[in-house]
Parts: sequence; structure tokens; C-alpha cells
Amino acid sequence: MSTSSLLPNPLAALARLLARNWWLFLLRGIAALAFGILSLIWPGISLYILTILFGAYALADGAFALAAAIAGTGESGARWWLVLVGLAGIGAGAVTFFWPGITALTLLYFIAGWIIAIGVLQIVGAIELRRFIKDEWWLILDGALGVLFGILVFAMPGAGALALIWLIAVFAIAFGALMIGFAFKVRKFKEKMA
Repeated sequence: MSTSSLLPNPLAALARLLARNWWLFLLRGIAALAFGILSLIWPGISLYILTILFGAYALADGAFALAAAIAGTGESGARWWLVLVGLAGIGAGAVTFFWPGITALTLLYFIAGWIIAIGVLQIVGAIELRRFIKDEWWLILDGALGVLFGILVFAMPGAGALALIWLIAVFAIAFGALMIGFAFKVRKFKEKMA
């Protein structure tokens, strides 16, 4: 009997969805790493460039999360949190591109709110999966890191643009590394389900 047949529906469906689409989480992690590294390499970039980089990253992250949700045919009840993560990312990216001239403080609060929302949704998704996959703490830790980072950004709004770039870069690199770790853990779960 396979591992997937032992899991109750709809959580089994979500576990299968994650396992089948582990590579989309890998792509999300790679996109976050690329964003973070580019921000560190060019710390003196203008706020406008940061805005464009953030918009591109948020759109890519949202698209990958939505793709993971859509790829799971017949399992709609189990993928609601991936749809919300995807829509939040696409929404954040779209708003960023439509209003690229927003002020540093507005961008700061916008990024912080988006990161907190994504972090909470990832924690909720991981908690739902904790009985069915090993090492779900990767996703919980990733979500908790997002929530803590978002709160920190809200608490220190007077930070300069350069400090903001470095802070966002470090967060993106940590987020990407944890997402890549989670992707490979889910991939191992896929191999066990086979």
C-alpha cells in the first residue's frame, strides 16, 4: 500500500499536489535567491530599480504558486492556500508595476504587509501538512521568518533606502534557501508515495 493511500482526503490531495509540483517550490526559492543576490550586488540601486525588482520577484513568486495550485487537477479543496499565496504575489507585483513612483515608506509598508501575509499562509499550509510530510518545519520556519521580517519592517519605518535594500536582500536569500530546502523535502515525499 502506498503512503498516499494512507492519507485522509483533502490533506492527502494537498500532499500529493505538493509532491508532484516540488519543482515549482524550487523555482520560487531560486527566484528569491536571485532577487536577494542582485540586491546585494547592486546595493546602491535607486528605489525605482528596487521597486521594479520587487515587482518582478512578486509576480514570479505568485505565478509559480498559482501554477502549483492549478497543476493539481481534481484537488481544489486542498490547494486554497497556494491560490491565495499566488494571488497575493501577483497582486503585489501588479500594484508595484502600476505605481512605480510610490514613496519609500509606502513601498516599505507594502512589502512588509505582503511578506506577513505570505508568511502566515505558509505557516497555515505547513500546519495542515504536519501529520503527512516530514520536515514541514522548513515551511513553518520560512513563514515565521516572513512574519518576523514584516513586523521588523513595520517597527522601523525610518530606515534608509540602502538599509531597506540590504534587509530585503538578506530576507530574500534566507526565504529562497528555506524554500529550496522545502522543495527537496517534498521531492523525497514524492519518492515515498510512488
